[in-house]
Amino acid sequence: MGLLCLGACSRTGGGPVPDFAAAARPVPAGRQQLAILDTDIGDDIDDAFALALVLRSPEIKLLGITTDFGDTELRARLADRYLAAVGHTEIPVAAGKATTANNVFTQKAYAAREPERKHADGVAFMLEQIKQHPGEVTLIAIGPLVNVGEAIKRDGETFRKLKRVVMMGGSVYRGYDTASSNHTPPQPEWNIARNPEGAQALLASGVAVYMMPLDSTEIQLGAAEQQRIYATGAALTDQLTLLYHQWAALNENHASAPTLFDPVAVAYAVRQELCPVKPMRIEVDGRGMTRAVEGKPNAQVCLQSDERGFLDLLLGRIAEPAH
Repeated sequence: MGLLCLGACSRTGGGPVPDFAAAARPVPAGRQQLAILDTDIGDDIDDAFALALVLRSPEIKLLGITTDFGDTELRARLADRYLAAVGHTEIPVAAGKATTANNVFTQKAYAAREPERKHADGVAFMLEQIKQHPGEVTLIAIGPLVNVGEAIKRDGETFRKLKRVVMMGGSVYRGYDTASSNHTPPQPEWNIARNPEGAQALLASGVAVYMMPLDSTEIQLGAAEQQRIYATGAALTDQLTLLYHQWAALNENHASAPTLFDPVAVAYAVRQELCPVKPMRIEVDGRGMTRAVEGKPNAQVCLQSDERGFLDLLLGRIAEPAH
């Protein structure tokens, strides 16, 4: 079957090449950009903040949430409770492909209080939304790329009809910061290392990928910013307060200031000037290392974000009453 590209890729020589110009075209005036959030919400706390920013971003029409990695049904219940608490029960939640996981699901207690139900297949949901809106959907991928890899495997032709993927993942020149905030050399980043095959498939797919790696996403939410959020007393910030304290209680090594990796991807989707990107060719190995190599670019990568601008956006949107 021939490759079908709809505003996302072109053919040159050996395979699909992303059409970044098409992916960067702005949404017509008066319209929202269509998006799906693919998330492993429930482990680290940054996914909860990312979802909050999506919900408070009028530029985005959220078509649905797909949960990713580990116990995806329980993650979906967490999303159900969160959305119900903030008055967004109209947003569909679908459970992605379940996997084994040995990390701590820190917000399990929050999720378990939501009644159990069978959720729709997240990968099928993702592909159906792309079919319904070819060339228009931004996939905001802030978890391991399990659902992405499965979607490409099931129906790569449909997956290539995405407008773009904005993802948090990778470590190009900078690894995880130490407790003293010193930068470290590149290392396997969590999202990529949990499923390197999914990352490899995505970067080879021909879809326009916008990557927010550790280089640009290690932004801490300091004590003053936390208090401003937790003291707001709105339904949305109350959920963040609950989830933050569950995360802190069950994460023995947590820092006093959580790192907001995932919300940077959301911020890029709505305010791209906060994380300027450069074209690069990224190669992923079996350990999950993401190396810049010579060759035709397969991703646009943000290596340095506007940290103050990002925090101002986040606080201005979620620490204020919704209008």
